[in-house]
Amino acid sequence: MSEENKKIFTVNPNGGKIKTIVIVCVIVAALAIIGFSSVCIVPAGHKGVTLNMGAVTGAVMNEGVNFKIPFVQTAEIMDVRVKKYESTDNSSASKDLQTIKSSIAVNYRVDQDHVADLYQKIGLSYESTVISPAISECIKAVTSRYTAEELITKRTEVSSEMKDFLQDKLKEKYILIDSFNIVNFEFSDAFNTAIEEKQIAEQNALKAKYDLERIKTEAEQAVTKAKGEAEAMKLKNEQISQNIIYLEFIEKWDGKMPTYYGSDNLFLGLDMNNSSSSDTSNSDKAE
Repeated sequence: MSEENKKIFTVNPNGGKIKTIVIVCVIVAALAIIGFSSVCIVPAGHKGVTLNMGAVTGAVMNEGVNFKIPFVQTAEIMDVRVKKYESTDNSSASKDLQTIKSSIAVNYRVDQDHVADLYQKIGLSYESTVISPAISECIKAVTSRYTAEELITKRTEVSSEMKDFLQDKLKEKYILIDSFNIVNFEFSDAFNTAIEEKQIAEQNALKAKYDLERIKTEAEQAVTKAKGEAEAMKLKNEQISQNIIYLEFIEKWDGKMPTYYGSDNLFLGLDMNNSSSSDTSNSDKAE
């Protein structure tokens, strides 16, 4: 046998070691894969719907580290945090048949106790399949109960009624409503013009009413003032007339007291006590 053939059939002493290392690496890699496949990390604010070979088991994983059967079980991560959904250009009709376009903003969240039911019965596209149609129905149902003007003046009441309607509608679909906001109501140009004209008319009516009340008050004040001036003038005239009578009497009196009294006696309008006192004192002096 030649030397070359001897080398071929000679066993490499390091071959067994290499083989052992390869086998160990394979085992470690397999264990690592199995270990990673056995763990599911659910982020904060989420839930994990457990699936066995794609079938919903009904078990739900909470946020954090969860264990599952590798290669058999998987987890569908569901967001259960509060989310915002906006719906614009929703067309509806009011009670008085005015066309209305509304913009709505809704804060909602998935019912944590029924995430498995939501995934199994509705799926992950629940915004388009459930929420959007429910909002459209809600707007049409509520706006039809109010006139266009009431939708403006009773906006808070309308918003509350819409929220209650939507809550009842989506609760059976495992979706909860946290807040409901009417962002905007848009009306036709003709209605906007009519509202503006009505407001102008009301303002003019209020102004006219105010002016009428002001004129009435001023007239009453003028009458009261005129009455006061008339009373003052009357009293003044009476005082002047009385003084003139006294003055004329004094000028014509001859100093003798009258011997009788009558209705036309001038002494009836004078203070006779003073006159009597004066006469008595004069008589005493004469004696």
